[in-house]
Amino acid sequence: MRQTIYTTKARHLLHGGDYNPDQWLDVPDVLQEDLRLMRLAHTNTYSIGIFAWSALEPTENQFTFDWLDRIIDDIHANGGQVILATPSGARPAWLSQTYPQVLRVDEHRIRQLHGGRHNHCLTSPVYREKTQRINRLLAERYGNHPALLMWHVSNEYGGECHCPLCQAAFRDWLKVKYETLDALNASWWSAFWSHTFDDWSQIESPSPIGESMVHGLNLDWKRFVTDQTISFFEQESVPLRELTPNLPITTNFMADTEDLIPFQALDYSRFAKHVDVVSWDAYPTWHNDWETTANLAMKVGFINDLFRSLKQQPFLLMESTPSAVNWHPVNKAKRPGMHLLSSLQMIAHGSDSVLYFQWRKSRGSSEKFHGAVVDHDRSEENRVFQEVAHVGQTLEQLDAVVGTTRPAEVGILYDWENNWALNDAQGFANDTKQYPQTLQEHYRFFYEQDIPVDVITKEQPFDAYKLLIVPMLYLVSRTTLRQLQQFVEQGGTVVATYMTGLVDEYDLAYAGWPEELQTIFGLRPAETDTLYPSDRNHVMFNGKQYELQDYATVIEVEHAEIVGRYTDDFYRQAPAVTKHQLGQGEAWYIGGRLEATFQRDMYAMLTDRLNIKASFDTTHTAEVSIQVRRGQEADYGFILNFSEVEQTVELFEPLLESATQTEISGQLMLKPYEVKIVERKKT
Repeated sequence: MRQTIYTTKARHLLHGGDYNPDQWLDVPDVLQEDLRLMRLAHTNTYSIGIFAWSALEPTENQFTFDWLDRIIDDIHANGGQVILATPSGARPAWLSQTYPQVLRVDEHRIRQLHGGRHNHCLTSPVYREKTQRINRLLAERYGNHPALLMWHVSNEYGGECHCPLCQAAFRDWLKVKYETLDALNASWWSAFWSHTFDDWSQIESPSPIGESMVHGLNLDWKRFVTDQTISFFEQESVPLRELTPNLPITTNFMADTEDLIPFQALDYSRFAKHVDVVSWDAYPTWHNDWETTANLAMKVGFINDLFRSLKQQPFLLMESTPSAVNWHPVNKAKRPGMHLLSSLQMIAHGSDSVLYFQWRKSRGSSEKFHGAVVDHDRSEENRVFQEVAHVGQTLEQLDAVVGTTRPAEVGILYDWENNWALNDAQGFANDTKQYPQTLQEHYRFFYEQDIPVDVITKEQPFDAYKLLIVPMLYLVSRTTLRQLQQFVEQGGTVVATYMTGLVDEYDLAYAGWPEELQTIFGLRPAETDTLYPSDRNHVMFNGKQYELQDYATVIEVEHAEIVGRYTDDFYRQAPAVTKHQLGQGEAWYIGGRLEATFQRDMYAMLTDRLNIKASFDTTHTAEVSIQVRRGQEADYGFILNFSEVEQTVELFEPLLESATQTEISGQLMLKPYEVKIVERKKT
């Protein structure tokens, strides 16, 4: 029987979002109006206090909690729940003025002025003490309030500080890791350009006015920033865990919105171990003019599956927008129907919430035109409010989905450190490395075929999967190499590509391709040809020709079987795709970056051989996505039309339409942006 994982005490889907009543304390009728509109919008959960430090502590040691008391009590009386935030994401002006050492120093070693968000030093003892103090007061005052659902610590952690305190902390971090300068110098290859360090005090964080070419230093600095951010998060959380041990804690992760790839400033695979629930802020550029709606939906699915897989449990959508945002290059409104569709995609991939930034639009400053449930017109009759209410009504019918999971037989390995190192590598081509985007291209086939995928990290076990895909694993440790070898030997199928296994965890080039990889794949890469954007090559595989661009690895086969060959250039007829039997499993190596049709054909063959199937038996176009969550009583399917035209889905098994509990089969017609929710009861 499938396990149900409840990440909070709620047994319903959360709907609501960031609420900033501190901006409206001088307009009490607005606060009363909010309670009425919350009921009409069918919302039930509100994140409060995220940027409220000035309202909670207007001057040092003068605390004003009475307004927050009223807000939380009113929400509770209104039938709602509260996610209470700690306010460290933006400090009050008095704190910066009194303690200027809390302000960050940038990479040019310039102390920043007060302003913005997250402009604080994560190492500063003063800032740590001040945040922990106000967090303790919040926990003491509200920890037992029946409306309190969970803690939201700070907001969208990111950025770095290069002040003397952070330099000292970085050196201490390095001393723990390397113990001796000899070990550090060897790991950083610091003899290059005479950069050998003979005293710990000589080490500085990377800077455009100093050192930026020692790749081991660059990589360790990024690791340190992640660890220091986690340290600050843990320090903030001490009173919350002490006083409210049964309340889960989260902080909102992010994605880089322009390309919709994982956020790069922090290694979330490390951070996820320290939160009870993963939550993230999703702002896709729906209706853009450079890609199809279906293609963008695929990228959203990839990020969702990454965040779900970090803890192998449901996640929370902590922020989204009911319509437009205010910071895309073009802030286009969601078309009618897109809000329900995009919200239910989140639920389909494992979210137990649809929460917004923001509940009510601000009247001033940078976010006054950012989307909100309640617009400046304060109307419940406008289109956006009505669509939010429709989402709320839909979510109210889906209590049975809460806590359900998405077991997968396919894993795709994503590694933040690998991307940092690969982007730092001064080789190949600057614009075409595109590690996260390449993973999304390998993910595409499974998404379009409705096959569940876990996007995992190197710390997670591999043995749960029949098929493990590890494209462009440029940086790989001996530990991970041994895990991969064991995975294949014990019956797994692994797929790797060009640019895999070139450097170790210190970003030092291996002296030849690692022995483990030679054993796994039965080959050695001789050289990698980097192509100009206009260059093309081709590969013959299974009797078909596929276009290649960007990268082509010339392979020296030892024991592998050649199943694809290059057609052009000096390596014409050389091996391009290979497979190799090892123990009970099989290892495939793809030498070049090939068109999407190749991935579709190859993975269709592999999933057929491995008996990996979609959750429901259907056929449809690539514009339709069917994602399934498996519960103890039933499987819940979300049939999503990510296109601007009507689509037909052929159902080859009887399913129940959730809304009516009537059986459907055969042809199902979907209007543009329409979503259908179906069930398959367990027998």
